[in-house]
Amino acid sequence: MPTLPPLSTLPRTPFISLALAAVLASTGLAAQAAKPLVYCADASPEGFDPGLWDSASTNTANSQMFQGLLAFKRGTTELIPQLATAWQISPDAKTFTFTLRPGVKFHSTPYFKPSRTLNADDVLFTFQRFIDPQHPFNKAFPANFIYPQNMGLAKLLDGIDRVDDMTVRFRLKSPNVTFATNLAMAWSGIHSAEYGAQLLKAGQAAQINNQPVGTGPYVFKSYAKDDVLRMTANPDTWGKKQQTPALIFSISREPNVRVQKLLAGECQVASAIRDVDVSAMDGRADITVMKIQALNISYLSFNMKKAPTDKREVREALDIAVDRNAIFKALFPRGDATQAISAFPPAIPGYNKQLKNEYNPERAKQLLAKAGFAKGLEIDLWALPVSRPTNPNGQLMAQLIQQDWAKIGVKANIKTYEWGEYLKRANNGEHNVYMSGWGGETGDADEFLTPNLSCAANRSGVKFCNPEFEKLIDEARATPDAKKRNALYEQAQVIFKRERPWITMAHSTVYIPVRKDVQGFIMAPNGTVDFEDVYRK
Repeated sequence: MPTLPPLSTLPRTPFISLALAAVLASTGLAAQAAKPLVYCADASPEGFDPGLWDSASTNTANSQMFQGLLAFKRGTTELIPQLATAWQISPDAKTFTFTLRPGVKFHSTPYFKPSRTLNADDVLFTFQRFIDPQHPFNKAFPANFIYPQNMGLAKLLDGIDRVDDMTVRFRLKSPNVTFATNLAMAWSGIHSAEYGAQLLKAGQAAQINNQPVGTGPYVFKSYAKDDVLRMTANPDTWGKKQQTPALIFSISREPNVRVQKLLAGECQVASAIRDVDVSAMDGRADITVMKIQALNISYLSFNMKKAPTDKREVREALDIAVDRNAIFKALFPRGDATQAISAFPPAIPGYNKQLKNEYNPERAKQLLAKAGFAKGLEIDLWALPVSRPTNPNGQLMAQLIQQDWAKIGVKANIKTYEWGEYLKRANNGEHNVYMSGWGGETGDADEFLTPNLSCAANRSGVKFCNPEFEKLIDEARATPDAKKRNALYEQAQVIFKRERPWITMAHSTVYIPVRKDVQGFIMAPNGTVDFEDVYRK
């Protein structure tokens, strides 16, 4: 197991102490007063308009500032009210009515001062942007709302009604038993319609992604890409007053740097650490390593439009040429990860237990020959540029897969990019194979299948779109009977395994280190972090 370099050999970042001093000075807090909380984040947020993004790092940042109609009870997948106090679902699962929470104030910032509290107009503004390309705000700031697009929200919704000031009704074209659950996810954070109108009038619509205004426990203060994100406690919160006066995201791409900062007390919570870093925390009385067997998956996604991975035989050959056992020994030495076989973890209802992975280089060569590549082929393999629990070292994984593919005559050229650029280029379909992953919040199979593998998620043709698969997951979403629904998902997974849009890799344990003075921190089922009601004693 590799050892960590001593503190003296690592680059030190002085902004933490300066940030804390500035916060204390600006708020007038004495040394014995409430303490700022520093989180060692693994990547920069791509932006601050929740509907625009679906990466874990961006969702983590935005969920401290934005709230949805519903939320998940901390540490569970149980739905609870948030900006809605109550909701009703019609017997046919086609009408969802929400009663809004009275007296909720939007953030007051140097760039926006709200004149009213939350009402139905804010919900309509938020969701109409997702479904109406002709919305005035969308004309001023054309945007690709990744998760709403991938779940087919525009196709699903028949309309959104402003019943009255504090009541909103969503009408669906077809039944969807998962719809309410989706409204507790990060993408559905509610924006201020009043702020949107102010930006539109000033010709600054794009600023909605740079200067956020939400209703959450923390208010945006400043951001420097790849360096630091600063937030302050919301003085007008409708919930509990936060005991943490300032929440600071210290952004470090390198896992070793985050570990060393935590050990040195420069941050109090760090993003999920790798298996190999857990031992650095052993025996430390001042640090607790929290862990959870998360609802997650890592995979390699094929370009379904670009040769040669547009051929099913090539995809299957590349899949069965990968020696997962060897990869797991190198990447998960603690043995706390399991090989992924299907598109979602075995703990989720509807998982097909009959499916298996295969390692068979000889059959892989036969499949390549059948596809017209008897003499081999050359492709690009994109290595994940950030560390994730399900893929702690993308470069090493790529090198091991490169060696496996070489044995069947496939030359893999390893490429990688900065995180934001990586996502942008993959979305544009520049890859043959790229590493990705997903974390679930709801405990429902649909959350893995629809946003990633439905035709709605595949407008460019780069991703998976299979009519037979689509019919099954559409029917499952509309089926209240759990037994019938699970049977449909099991059938859908057979098609997934046959067509091989992914090389499924790992479901992992997530480790999050927390210093002992941190109170109230609870891990989510997908391993994400929530700093509401978290403080240092």
